[in-house]
Amino acid sequence: MRPENEDELAEMVRGAAGPLRIEGGGTRPVGVTTGEVLSTAGLSGITLYEPGALTLVARAGTPVAEVEAALAAEGQRLPFEPMDHRALMGTGGAPTMGGMAAANASGPRRIQAGACRDSLIGVRFVDGTGAVVKNGGRVMKNVTGYDLVKLMAGARGTLGVLSEVAVKVLPRPAAQVTLRLRGLDAGRAVQAMSAALGSPYEVTGAAHRGQVAEAETLLRLEGFESQIAHRRAALSELIAPYGAVEVEDDGAAGDALWREIRDAERLGGAEEDVWRISVRPSDAPEVARRLEAARLLFDWGGGLIWAATDPGLDLRAALAGVAGHATLVRAAPETHAALGTFAPEAPPLAAISHGLRARFDPRGILNPGLMG
Repeated sequence: MRPENEDELAEMVRGAAGPLRIEGGGTRPVGVTTGEVLSTAGLSGITLYEPGALTLVARAGTPVAEVEAALAAEGQRLPFEPMDHRALMGTGGAPTMGGMAAANASGPRRIQAGACRDSLIGVRFVDGTGAVVKNGGRVMKNVTGYDLVKLMAGARGTLGVLSEVAVKVLPRPAAQVTLRLRGLDAGRAVQAMSAALGSPYEVTGAAHRGQVAEAETLLRLEGFESQIAHRRAALSELIAPYGAVEVEDDGAAGDALWREIRDAERLGGAEEDVWRISVRPSDAPEVARRLEAARLLFDWGGGLIWAATDPGLDLRAALAGVAGHATLVRAAPETHAALGTFAPEAPPLAAISHGLRARFDPRGILNPGLMG
């Protein structure tokens, strides 16, 4: 099923005789669901772009790369640095704007610019009854319906099939520099990243990867050339107690480095399970201690941890008592069935989730079973 416009999408959902598996570019297949594939790839194209107003509207099937190219031509970008899952998941296709919003895909810059949901200013979608719903607007000053806009971000198609998204955009900075510390263990790395993020120097990326012998802790600064020089010197002095500071000031090399971090590329192409763990940064060293055998990547100053583990490991049990949650991103279907893709919700939250799904998808046909 591949509708070419919103009316066809609504008609297909209304006429569905059974479950539907919602798919954009097919690059982010998290979890196991069943049903006839309903692709939004035919709903493509940028419908509004006003660089002066810092807003862009695109149909859900529009490739993210197409939007990024249009923004780059005007010296702008998506603020939240959306992750591309293809290297991690071993998938093809092209990430779409609808899939990006449905997954709330956000990269290293989230610590400074917020998540995808924070840049969404409007959505159009078809709910499980086939009704077309519009929420939010096409300009930043229109704040009506923000709650519903944000509700759709991260719902992964379980509440409705996105047909159009409106986002705010920001200017691309003139310069970028990355500071690197080598050889830190998880505890010292988190201390260094916390010191940097707590400073006034506007760090836009804070990541740590590798075992201690080859570990690197990375801090990114972005802005005007004149600002960068001062902030680089001041931040280098601040983190000097943690080791010798290396500087990467080549823009292309920096872009490649942070794209690798954003997409967790080093955890791709292997047989391990991959988990996405959200914790307090101060708990990241304890996570590293308990998962000593795993390959880890810290992002967001340690608040986001990617872990490549032995197949079938019950990571949630291994991290019992550590506050946060873990999502099983890549694993065999039987492992998803045994451990669950998403962490179990607390009863009050589960009741709210079930109530929302009953309201927006009373027949239970949109990505059934994906989120409990």
